[in-house]
Amino acid sequence: MIKRRLFSAGLLAAPFAQSVFSGPAFAQNAQSAWQPSGPIKMVVAYPAGGPTDVIARIVAADISGPLGQQVVVENVSGGAGAIGTRAVAKAKPDGQTITFGNNQTHGNNMFMLKEPGYDAVKDFAPLAGAGAFEHVFVVRNDLPVKNIQELIALAKARPGELNYGSTGIGSGSHLSTELFMARTGIKMTQVPYRGAPPLVQDLVGGRIDISNSTLPSVLAQIKAGTIRAIAIGSAKRNPQLPDVPTLEEQGVTGANASSWAAFFAPAATPQPALDRLSGEIMKSLKKPEVVEKIDKLGFTVEPRDPAQFKPYQEREIATWVKIAKDAGIEPGE
Repeated sequence: MIKRRLFSAGLLAAPFAQSVFSGPAFAQNAQSAWQPSGPIKMVVAYPAGGPTDVIARIVAADISGPLGQQVVVENVSGGAGAIGTRAVAKAKPDGQTITFGNNQTHGNNMFMLKEPGYDAVKDFAPLAGAGAFEHVFVVRNDLPVKNIQELIALAKARPGELNYGSTGIGSGSHLSTELFMARTGIKMTQVPYRGAPPLVQDLVGGRIDISNSTLPSVLAQIKAGTIRAIAIGSAKRNPQLPDVPTLEEQGVTGANASSWAAFFAPAATPQPALDRLSGEIMKSLKKPEVVEKIDKLGFTVEPRDPAQFKPYQEREIATWVKIAKDAGIEPGE
């Protein structure tokens, strides 16, 4: 089981810094007053081309005009998303550096990595919650399984021989697959990657057997027929893949999981900059044309402002802590 010392009350109950400014009048004035002095760097802690990267670029392009400065996406991958995230935590808190993270970078790394090099709660100020990635079980085309029960049967017949790809230690694809194995009594071997693009490339090439990936990272390949989807890990079927049944429809309960994503700035960023950046990102995430682009990727857009996102993040950290505990995962695996 995960070491108890990693699940201190401080992680789950860490207070978020409260603004000394309050009230809609101030927020409106702050948004009109603060202007970026140059291009804004939006760090994505994963390789280019993955779902987190694509969504970041859609929003970055949309908010560049209103902010009057180009918002440039910079990919700094590695370390289960910790390298790029740590760089933002230590960046100058002037509003010129932000990041688009997720439940791995701003949640799971706190209890899955022994030394992430940052505190996902104390070192960051949330700008906006973006929504969630559903997970889908996909297999290489020549794997002899057509549904989740056939996968379970094959894994039980060949314990530990099947390998599954994840986007790194502590990622949603890692923890959700471990939870699935715990619920079904099977054992597969993890192959961690630095992000979705190399994982998908190896799955298409038949070098790994299966992945419980976020839907946006594999949707194009599913539709192209280069890999096969056998189950959705959510409460209902996804409209992008209406013919793919859920885990529960196939007799597997208690194994659903989704991965969230959100925008953050360094914690010490001045409140006027936070207000302006948050306001522009929230506006973007509510534009029909932006939502349409993101929806097509298989990502569920559900904007949350900082006040809404703070308790949501705390609940999600607690949820993923429980998933890791239930799966018996040790940190640093």
